[in-house]
Amino acid sequence: MEKKIADMINDQVNKELYSAYLYLDFANYYADEGLDGFANWYEVQAKEERDHAFMLRRYLINNGVRVTFDAIAKPDKKFANHLAPLEEGLKHEKYVTSLITAIYAEAFKAKDFRTMQFLDWFVKEQGEEETNADDLIKKMKLFGSDAKGLYSLNQELAARVYVPSATGPAM
Repeated sequence: MEKKIADMINDQVNKELYSAYLYLDFANYYADEGLDGFANWYEVQAKEERDHAFMLRRYLINNGVRVTFDAIAKPDKKFANHLAPLEEGLKHEKYVTSLITAIYAEAFKAKDFRTMQFLDWFVKEQGEEETNADDLIKKMKLFGSDAKGLYSLNQELAARVYVPSATGPAM
């Protein structure tokens, strides 16, 4: 594996850990607001991001690359309303998609087909992540301003259960 690609994937490990940290911060916000379903949704999201970091880490290790960790930045967002974290979540997922795309492009350039195949799962996953984040925003805009609607949406999100990915990329 070319050093540049290894470095980009290593950086992505750290970005995924930050994503988990960010989503736990979102969960804290919603817990403070009494929206335990929203908090649960982001707790599950944080676990998924952590899993992504572990998958990338294992891929590097299996390819003889030493993984290094950076400090995780403290999330610094302040939210004006219940919609704001959801919008930040979509913005963040689009950013992560751009990072995965850049790694994929570099792997393509280097004809690193094994890494491209590994990243195929992440490309698909990011499409799902963006869709989920966008759908949540739409639901909040439709129902969030009504107390009963917000309550129902909160209940729906409380039902989300963490399931480790059984379909993640082969490492």
